[in-house]
Amino acid sequence: MSPGIRNALTIDVEDYFQVSAFAPYIARGDWDGRECRVERNMARILDLLDAGDTKATFFTLGWIAERYPALVREIVARGHELASHGYGHQRASDLSREAFSNDIESAKRILEDIGGVPVQGYRAPSFSIGAGNLWAFECLARAGYRYSSSIYPIRHDHYGMPDAPRFAHPVSDTLIEIPVTTLRAFNRNWPSSGGGYFRLLPYACSRWLLRRVNAGDRQAAIFYFHPWEIDPEQPRIPGIDAKTRFRHYVNIGRTEHRLTQLLRDFRWGRMDEIFLAPAPSVAAH
Repeated sequence: MSPGIRNALTIDVEDYFQVSAFAPYIARGDWDGRECRVERNMARILDLLDAGDTKATFFTLGWIAERYPALVREIVARGHELASHGYGHQRASDLSREAFSNDIESAKRILEDIGGVPVQGYRAPSFSIGAGNLWAFECLARAGYRYSSSIYPIRHDHYGMPDAPRFAHPVSDTLIEIPVTTLRAFNRNWPSSGGGYFRLLPYACSRWLLRRVNAGDRQAAIFYFHPWEIDPEQPRIPGIDAKTRFRHYVNIGRTEHRLTQLLRDFRWGRMDEIFLAPAPSVAAH
């Protein structure tokens, strides 16, 4: 454990049927007809964080907030940071500038109206800001966001910008990008931030990677997971290819126990409190 470094714990609040890898199998128009499990999974996560005396940042979809406003208010009431994951989990790289601006502005407005607090942070679905759409930062700054956590500096078949800076850096006068955490070794960046890698690798490996970043780079790490990753009883999606099935379901029954260990082994906090200077309160819309 690195007692002098507090890391950022983040949760991307979306349901199992909204993940990008399922888009070819589940039509967006069918979402409202699916069994939604985000409320029960979030209740377990919030209780888990309370038990570990931990505060976190919840990157929340506007689509979820509209349908479960009590959940948004509960996040705020328990002292966590409410942040934006966009409205409908569309990749930033799939949207035009106008459509992206509409998405992030709509999500921010919905979350602030329901939560009653300023929304300062944004994370693109599937870390979909990269070399081809860096204009997205201009849109975020114009919409009033103060930070983004939307770049993953690794090589991956669905996302990634391996040549991007590994740690927090300004991308405009008013906006900083805070990439999710990687470890630099053997001339490449290795994923060290959670998600599917946290489920795939033995817990001891994930713990070692995070400790190396804290001790070697002397930097706060950013860890992320999703509510559906603690839910082994979620409905199985029929017809998906083997690669998608493995990535989504691997070790899903072990995640909650591993998260409990993670809370014990490291110090955690909210993104805004770790990376942003205090800002004056802004009245909700």
